[in-house]
Amino acid sequence: MIMRILGEGQYEIAEGHLGELNRLDGVLQSAADSGDEAAFSAALHDLLDAVRGFGRPLPDETIIPSDAVLPDEDTSLRQVREMLSEEGLVPD
Repeated sequence: MIMRILGEGQYEIAEGHLGELNRLDGVLQSAADSGDEAAFSAALHDLLDAVRGFGRPLPDETIIPSDAVLPDEDTSLRQVREMLSEEGLVPD
């Protein structure tokens, strides 16, 4: 799966890590739904760190359609709420 972090780049994620990324996405979704800014910020940070840790960065000159687009760490709760679908940010 290819994931893009806005303003940062693309990462190739192995299928074996999708379960953990979906779990972190669920935590983010719950925090966004509750409106808890502190929990939201921590959940977004954890999700992005996991993508960076699990993923293999793609070279900037390699452009592949992304399966998921994630906000950067400075994105507000309101903006992320607009990005969330019923699946969250990470597709199942």
